[in-house]
Amino acid sequence: MNLLSELREGLGISWAAIRANKMRSVLTTLGIVIGIVTVTLMGTAIEGLNRAFLKSISFIGADVLYVQRTGWFINSHEEWLRVQKRRAITLAQVKAVEKQLTLARAVAPTTGTMAPVRYKNRRANQVMLIGTTDQFLYTSAVSVAQGRFLTPGEVDGGRPVCVIGSEVATNLFQRESPLGRRLTIGQQTFEVVGVLDKQGSFLGMISLDNQVIIPLQQFAAGFRSRPEYEFQVKVKDLAQLEEAKEEVRSVMRKVRRLAPSEPDDFAINQQQQFLTLFYRVAGTIAAVGLFITGLSLFVGGIGIMNIMFVSVAERTREIGIRKAIGAKRRTILIQFLIESAAICLLGGLVGLAIAWPLTLVMQKFLPAALSLTIVGIALVVSLVTGVAAGFFPAWRAARMNPVDALRNE
Repeated sequence: MNLLSELREGLGISWAAIRANKMRSVLTTLGIVIGIVTVTLMGTAIEGLNRAFLKSISFIGADVLYVQRTGWFINSHEEWLRVQKRRAITLAQVKAVEKQLTLARAVAPTTGTMAPVRYKNRRANQVMLIGTTDQFLYTSAVSVAQGRFLTPGEVDGGRPVCVIGSEVATNLFQRESPLGRRLTIGQQTFEVVGVLDKQGSFLGMISLDNQVIIPLQQFAAGFRSRPEYEFQVKVKDLAQLEEAKEEVRSVMRKVRRLAPSEPDDFAINQQQQFLTLFYRVAGTIAAVGLFITGLSLFVGGIGIMNIMFVSVAERTREIGIRKAIGAKRRTILIQFLIESAAICLLGGLVGLAIAWPLTLVMQKFLPAALSLTIVGIALVVSLVTGVAAGFFPAWRAARMNPVDALRNE
């Protein structure tokens, strides 16, 4: 008898044994069902959080470098005190860097503050006001839904125009078109020339749509005479990101006249910093969460093993007869492994059937995504649990002496 025939025969015998003991099989699978439900829900929550985070930071851009006075992450109070003493980045330095870069597709200086914005009798408080150039359209992830972005002529001439976020457009203009309308920012009036596409929020806390973008000269003239600048560098080729980063560092050190022995007095930030931190934290949370939920699978596996030992004991005479007429140890081993795996696989399918509607409920409160990968993993885990839990009972059955087995009453 070849392996395929043994598998087919073992599957038939195992399915008959499961049907013959329906109640016992149902009770046995409860532990596996609970385990698969908890592991699946944990997996969907982790998958949903991963997707939500990646979507949230997509506006940063994988091929964009952010040059600022301070870094995004500061590890100690001493480091914070040290970076506070750094010199501010000036617009002249940004322009000097832009002229010398060879691997950059676009360079956009930016500065910002919070300001109230008014239109007629409507008002929006704490709006992020950004002063920048036309290059910001290329270095950032923004896209224009209505109208257009700032032009080079408007940036150079300092014309009082602005591009507003979708949230500002909704709050101030409601059902009328914002294009061509004039709104008041602080004490100045700006004409709306464009409305940005909806971007959502950053980490669920900071709205990326509650912003107004104006020419850099207008910002310096009307809101802060000596603003602190930072700038964004979009590289020509993502494959050259590290080379571009080193070029920016070298040019910045030269422009800021740093001696070779002096450390950088600026920071070059990028999306990868967020990803590294997130994956480190998320990996720890996932490991702890899956370990805790995996305990229920372990308990379910112990239950499967116990029932399989009972099944082997009940069918000792059957095992003896099969071995007496020529059944190999491998055949007996495969038979009981299939039975154990089938019970667990059925439990896994039931667990997924329960987890799916629960995932739909979870999606109303937090990010959750039941992907095909998670479904596949859940089924593989249930199958492996069944094989592992049934191995020792199956091994015991395969090792039985047929004479002793036939004497069993």
